[in-house]
Amino acid sequence: MTDIALQPARRLADAIRRRELSSRELLEHHLSRVERFNPPLNAVVTLDPDGARRAADAADAALARNETVGPLHGVPMTVKDTYQTAGMRTTSGHPEWDHVPDHDAEAVRRLRAAGAVIFGKTNTPTRAADWQTFNPIFGTTNNPWDTSRSPGGSSGGAAAALATGMTALELGSDIAGSIRVPANWCGVCGHKPSWGIVPQRGHLPPPPGAVAESDLGVMGPMARDVADLEVALDVLAGPTELLAAGWRLELPPPRASSLGELRVATWFDDADYPVESDVGAALDAAVAALSDAGARLVAAKPPVTLAELVGLHQVLLYPLMDTSSTLSHRQWMSAHEQRERLRAELAGFFRDVDALLMPITVVPAVKHDHHEPFIERLIPFGDESRSYFDLFGWVGLATVAYLPATAVPVGRTAAGLPVGVQVVGPYLEDRTTLAVARHIERLLGGFIAPPGYT
Repeated sequence: MTDIALQPARRLADAIRRRELSSRELLEHHLSRVERFNPPLNAVVTLDPDGARRAADAADAALARNETVGPLHGVPMTVKDTYQTAGMRTTSGHPEWDHVPDHDAEAVRRLRAAGAVIFGKTNTPTRAADWQTFNPIFGTTNNPWDTSRSPGGSSGGAAAALATGMTALELGSDIAGSIRVPANWCGVCGHKPSWGIVPQRGHLPPPPGAVAESDLGVMGPMARDVADLEVALDVLAGPTELLAAGWRLELPPPRASSLGELRVATWFDDADYPVESDVGAALDAAVAALSDAGARLVAAKPPVTLAELVGLHQVLLYPLMDTSSTLSHRQWMSAHEQRERLRAELAGFFRDVDALLMPITVVPAVKHDHHEPFIERLIPFGDESRSYFDLFGWVGLATVAYLPATAVPVGRTAAGLPVGVQVVGPYLEDRTTLAVARHIERLLGGFIAPPGYT
C-alpha cells in the first residue's frame, strides 16, 4: 500500500476534516519520513518541530470546536528556504542573509491562513541562482531518482522532498525555470503563475528587508498532482492588502473543459536548443496519447526564436541577479520595449491557440557539477557536450512574457529519469494551463514515486 504521505495534500486535508486522522498524527508521520529519507538527499535543511506541533495541535483543537477551517487545514508542509518564515531560520543559501525573521513572507502567511502547518525549509542554491541545488551553508541536495544527479534548481530541495513524501505541498519560486526544472528532473508538478498575481514580499532575493516587486520572478506552488497546484494557487493568488483597496483578482476559467475542445500547439524542435533523444521520445509519446484521446492539435509556433528569447531573458535577468551589472536604465527600457512587443504578438498567437506544449530542459537531470563560473560547466548530450547555459533555452518564453506555465510528468528516459512537459498559456489564463496539465496527467498517469520511497 502506498504510504499516506504520498497522497495529495487536498486528500490529507479531507481526511483531517473527516477526523480520520489528526494533524498532529500526520505531522509526526512526515517528521519520521524526514528522519528516514532525508540524510542521503539533504532536501529538508531546517526543521521547527516544536512550532509545528503547536500549530498542528491548534488545528486539531479548532476542528474539535467545529470552527471553520481553510482548504489546507492541518496539512504539514515545507517551504523553499528563499521565503522568510517567522521564528524559523531563513538563508536563501547565502551566509550574509542567514537570519531568523520576525514576519512571514506574504505567500507563507497566506498558506498558514489557509491552515497549512509549516514544519521546515527546503534547500536552494546560493541566492536561488542556479539550476543545481548547493550552497555553503547546507551543502548539496541529491536527486531521489539518482543521487549522483541534481534535483534541479533553484527549488531543488522542494522537488526532492515532494517526490519522496517528506512534505505534502511546497512553495517554490521561478525566475529562470526554478519551479519547472526541478519539477521536471524529480518527476513532480509545478506551476509558474502569471507574473504579478502572487505577492513577492518576503522572498529572497532581493535581500532581506526589500519591499519592491522585482521583474520576472514569480512565487508558485509545487505538488505531486495538478489538482493540488490549483488548490494552492487559489490560496496564494490575489492582491496585497494595500492594493486590495482598489482591485481584486479574478482569473478566468479554463477556455474549455474537455480535451477535444482545447486547441493545443506543440513546440518541441529548435535548431539552437535541440532536446536529447530520450526527452524528445517521451514528449512525442505524450502528444500521441493526447491525439489518440481526441485533442485538437493545431500547427502554430510563437513569433519568436529561442535564441531571441534567451538573449532578451538574460538582458532582463542579469541586473536582478548580478550586483556588478552595468546595464543602463536606457538599455533596460529598450529590452522592456522588446518584451512588450513580444507580449502583444503572443496575445495574438493565443487567440488561435489555447495552450502551447514545450520541453522544459534539453536533457534530463544532470550529474552534479559545481564548477565556477557557470561558463565552465558542460552538460552531456548524446556523444557530445553542450553549454550549461542551454538550460536557459526552453524556460524563457513564459518568464520573459509573464505567461503561466504548468509542469507535469509525462514519462521517463531509458535510464529511468523523469521527463516532464510545460504547458504554456495566455497571460492570466493560469486555469487553462492547469486544465490541460490535468488532462495530460490523467492520460499518462502523472506522479510516480522514485523507487524505495513508497
